[in-house]
Amino acid sequence: MTAAELDPDARVREQKAWYWYDWANSAFVTTTAAVLFAPYLTSVAEKAACGYVTDEDKHIKCTQDLHVLGLDVSAGSLVFYLVTAATILSAIVLPIVGAIADRSASKPRLLGGFAWAGSAMAMLMFFVAGSNWQLGAVLLVFATLFLGASLVVYDSILVDIADPDERDTVSSKGWALGYLGGGLLLAVNFVLLTVMSDHTEMAVRISLLSAGVWWAVFTIIPVRGIRSRPPVNPVAEPGGLVQASFGQLWHTLKDLRGYPVTLTFLLAYLFYNDGIQTVIYAASVYGEKQLGFEKSTVLMAFLVVQFVGIAGALGFGRIANRIGAFKVIKTGLFIWLVVVVVGWLIPNDNLLLFLLLAVAIGVVLGGTQALSRSFYSQLIPRGREAEYFSLYQACERGTSWIGTLIFGLVHQWTDSYRPALLALMVLFVLGIALLMRVDPRRGIQEAGNDLPAVV
Repeated sequence: MTAAELDPDARVREQKAWYWYDWANSAFVTTTAAVLFAPYLTSVAEKAACGYVTDEDKHIKCTQDLHVLGLDVSAGSLVFYLVTAATILSAIVLPIVGAIADRSASKPRLLGGFAWAGSAMAMLMFFVAGSNWQLGAVLLVFATLFLGASLVVYDSILVDIADPDERDTVSSKGWALGYLGGGLLLAVNFVLLTVMSDHTEMAVRISLLSAGVWWAVFTIIPVRGIRSRPPVNPVAEPGGLVQASFGQLWHTLKDLRGYPVTLTFLLAYLFYNDGIQTVIYAASVYGEKQLGFEKSTVLMAFLVVQFVGIAGALGFGRIANRIGAFKVIKTGLFIWLVVVVVGWLIPNDNLLLFLLLAVAIGVVLGGTQALSRSFYSQLIPRGREAEYFSLYQACERGTSWIGTLIFGLVHQWTDSYRPALLALMVLFVLGIALLMRVDPRRGIQEAGNDLPAVV
């Protein structure tokens, strides 16, 4: 049953249940992935490399390298290399997840399985302490992988619960609720870090645990509230579920050449969202290690991003209803270019400029991501949503790798995060250049979908 065939009240109920997964996973994305774990794991790695806690206690920059599999790795670059490794693994695994999801008779249960596995990895981060960076590295890679797998399924459900004219609004509301949920938990953890200022490490570990618990508990709502549906038009392939899914994946990769607009948008998204994700991943490390702010100050800036992001996502959604999502996405990317340049120029310890930059990021972050998701859903053929969204997830919410690799390498070469941040401009420029080649009307029609009222 398509979204248009559902009773309106039933469709709204499913949409409301769907929103809650944004609320659930955003706690991990915000508290753990974006704010606390990257600088915390960096400090743990620095302790392993240099034998002492660096910036917080000694005010000495650690320049010793870790020795990983026979290679010298800068402790300050470790997190970015780990995200790169997670993405390479995701590039292999997530398309298979998508093919399996398209053939599954219960996407909600599949969503829950991946989400609860990821939340378990997130909760185990509580045990990362001292100089045990290896445990943190393994947990970060697997939590990122399970998050990506859950989002493949989650994003594909959008097509089942919203018709073409609703998707910009529904996607934007999901992002806005995610910002609210992530922001509320982050606010609680901000208070915890302030109260436990003499025991910062334990406060961080408790915060990491809380994000995993939050993710697990609130995932129950979409799993129970979204109906299971039989697969739609799966490609006929021999063998069992997994074997047939591999066959369907191969068919889709060949078939993608028949949708040149979809392919061009996917390449554009690969670059510009890679830049967005790297800015978010790097922001906490940049704020603490480069600009010299305390953990609580960086956390406060992320709170600003979260709550401004609610208005940004909803506002961009309303504008898209008037002029089309595609035009709004392009405008947002030019704003991102300005954000990167301003971030590069901010003087150390300038709190006012740092907070103003957080406001700018909040305004543009949710809007560009929510509308990219809904716009892409218009460009993929019916019945292949999860598989196509698995390709989309290769560059979504921390599973991108080019930007983190660039950031890590430039930092290792220069021992500074400023040129590493500026280098990310190339990703936004490439994304904009490719986006200019996208013809949205043609892409929607090539995919066999109905044109929304405003393109």
